[in-house]
Amino acid sequence: MAFATVLYLIYLFTPIVLLFVGSFGHIWFNTLLPTGITLDWYMQVATDGSFRRAFWTSLQVCTLTCVIGALIGTPLAYAIYRAASQQVRAAARVIYLLPIAVPPLVLAFGFILVFSSDELPFLGSLWILVGGHLVLTLPYLLHTLIGDMRHLRLAEQELAAEALGAGFWQRFRDIVLPSLRHSLASGLITVAALSIGEFQLSNLVAGFLTRPYPVVLLQAFYGATGFACAATVVLLVLALAASAGGALTARGAQGVHGLSA
Repeated sequence: MAFATVLYLIYLFTPIVLLFVGSFGHIWFNTLLPTGITLDWYMQVATDGSFRRAFWTSLQVCTLTCVIGALIGTPLAYAIYRAASQQVRAAARVIYLLPIAVPPLVLAFGFILVFSSDELPFLGSLWILVGGHLVLTLPYLLHTLIGDMRHLRLAEQELAAEALGAGFWQRFRDIVLPSLRHSLASGLITVAALSIGEFQLSNLVAGFLTRPYPVVLLQAFYGATGFACAATVVLLVLALAASAGGALTARGAQGVHGLSA
């Protein structure tokens, strides 16, 4: 078991290590490792106009996806959790998890058919890109929020508050939202990590001026190897930072839940 784990870790981290090494290598051609050390590749990525624009586009799309996801996902998760019928909750679960089962290419083709028409000529706009990311990431946020609602037994807390005379909006403001602050933060960081790295749908629905970083990254592989490695490391660091933040937030949420229990 230990030997298999070591092999898996080597298989997992070797490409990542080679990316970091290659991003600082001066020349890498037909050799196992690059020769020389340089920071020029990172400087080229930082000064390339298309990469700078794509970087800020990705941050903008990611931010809007998180904000809209929180505004839509929180009340939607609450409505699903408090649905009176178990059949309704099961049907809602199937519907909101559907984007995970459907390949992003299928969703992208659907966006192309709908938003390239004369009635809705919005294909290539920033908001279509945000909408696509929202469709792909919202299931993860809903799953996190609904799971924490069950774990915290919010229905029982609300029932006690209702017995003391608290109205719906007062319960939602004073019980539901404060209880979900950690799970909401954890879910949104997961959303951010997914949005930053999303490529398949973005590659088909983004316009030339709204291409996010992963789409522009593809063109780097047609040039110098060091440049491609440096550009990939930038994306990898962003994704790892978001994932690490999500893991730490989730751990903090579990600690708070354990104390409240």
